[in-house]
Amino acid sequence: MIFLLIRYTGAKLNEILSLDLVADVDFGKQMVRLRKGGDSDNIPPREVHIPELVSAEVRRIRQELQSKNLPEKGFGIDPSHVRRKFYERAEAIGIARELGTPEIIRRSRAVELMQSNVPLPVVQKILGHSTPNLAASYLEFSEDEIREAARYFAEKENQRKTSARNSFFGKIDTVRIGDVQTVVEMVSLGGSRVCSVITNYSHDRLGLKPGTLATAEIKAPWVVLYKSEAEPRCSAENRFRGKVRRITRGKLMTEIVVRIPDGTELCSMITEKSKQALDIKEEDTVWVAFTAFSVVIHTD
Repeated sequence: MIFLLIRYTGAKLNEILSLDLVADVDFGKQMVRLRKGGDSDNIPPREVHIPELVSAEVRRIRQELQSKNLPEKGFGIDPSHVRRKFYERAEAIGIARELGTPEIIRRSRAVELMQSNVPLPVVQKILGHSTPNLAASYLEFSEDEIREAARYFAEKENQRKTSARNSFFGKIDTVRIGDVQTVVEMVSLGGSRVCSVITNYSHDRLGLKPGTLATAEIKAPWVVLYKSEAEPRCSAENRFRGKVRRITRGKLMTEIVVRIPDGTELCSMITEKSKQALDIKEEDTVWVAFTAFSVVIHTD
């Protein structure tokens, strides 16, 4: 249980060992409350959502502790003993013992979240770091809104949707209503500005207005690549500069993943012929572009 909680909350070892398994674990909300200091400190606990399967496993272990009349308020285990056990398990599965420390597992969780397109402010909120300056985002994000973003990404991880790539989570900045269609501009938590064009009916149905939290999603075939240092001259409203992180080749189509400066990874599907014509390789600097008409807005 100690490993699972560090693995999926990114908490420090002492935070996990001091957990009250009755008061600090909410199985209904699938959430763990973590305290940086002791009970006497005035630091409010942070709430971290965990996947449903992890919540179920923690509940099972807690019930086992109850059946054996073992303490549920704190594990009552020496941290050095836990570290020794982690070292043993690392060596048993064939990796260096220093890669099995609680600190490395905590750091690995941060890397995993970033690679899953979780914005940096949300990752830092989950790990208990101070929130970075979001002035570059044009909008202010409150603690409640960042907490809501953390919940959203926990649920997305829980569902494990393969189509969830190419998504931006943020806040609606401007809404311009026309005769038939509405232009919506959103600023993501990472500071990226995304433009979408939707019907007026969709605008009314979603109830979009400045300040609304929303998700913008773009399908991979709609993402166009330009191999260039300079910004391309094209009609696509959304253009982002980034580096090629991964190329997956198929018989007919090639998947290219580009990471933009805020850490978001965008996937593009192009034909193998186009890939050869562009001569794109990993670590190349490219531009990704997509039109406002290809951006789908979600508010749930």
